[in-house]
Amino acid sequence: SGINAEYKAVVSTQSTGARAGDVILLTKPLGIQAAVNLHQWMQLDNPSWQLAKTITTPEFAVKGYRDATISMTTLNLKAARLMKKHNAHAATDVTGFGILGHSRNLAEFQKEDVDFEIHTLPVLAGFVDFSKKLLEKGGRNFRILTGTAAETSGGLLVCLSPDDAERYVAEMRTEGGTAWIIGEVVRGSRTSRILEDPKIIDVSY
Repeated sequence: SGINAEYKAVVSTQSTGARAGDVILLTKPLGIQAAVNLHQWMQLDNPSWQLAKTITTPEFAVKGYRDATISMTTLNLKAARLMKKHNAHAATDVTGFGILGHSRNLAEFQKEDVDFEIHTLPVLAGFVDFSKKLLEKGGRNFRILTGTAAETSGGLLVCLSPDDAERYVAEMRTEGGTAWIIGEVVRGSRTSRILEDPKIIDVSY
């Protein structure tokens, strides 16, 4: 489609210029896989739901699925256009390899010797706590805090100067979108990492 072609053109032309001192932002929350799976378990009333319902409620599962659906059906085109407007230095989308996998891949292709340090994780509300409790009960490990949880129709991870990032976030929110500053670009060896005990932002639509 024309929209998809424009989105790809914007993202592909701005991918290698991250520099030390930039900040990193993300335009959609993480936790999609956990929210979708929990709702599926509830619908199937399977053994995974029998375990999950000892630590959560049907209402939480329905709300999480609703929030995930809103996130997944929100196009990245507005976010991509703002990248161009606010002078993004590098960007990628966050999908099957999780935020850590995709940010590491992006870091490898930077012209400068930089690392991406992620200090904040925006996550669908309640799903970090749910995932921790589920794992403690012997259930599935969704790997949200390690950054390796697969995301479906995830947001854009974008590197910009601090001033441009502030303007980007403000404009996204003014237009009804979401964006959070989640990390920093530092001198390094072209890799990415999530810092110990990252700040969690609970996101609810």
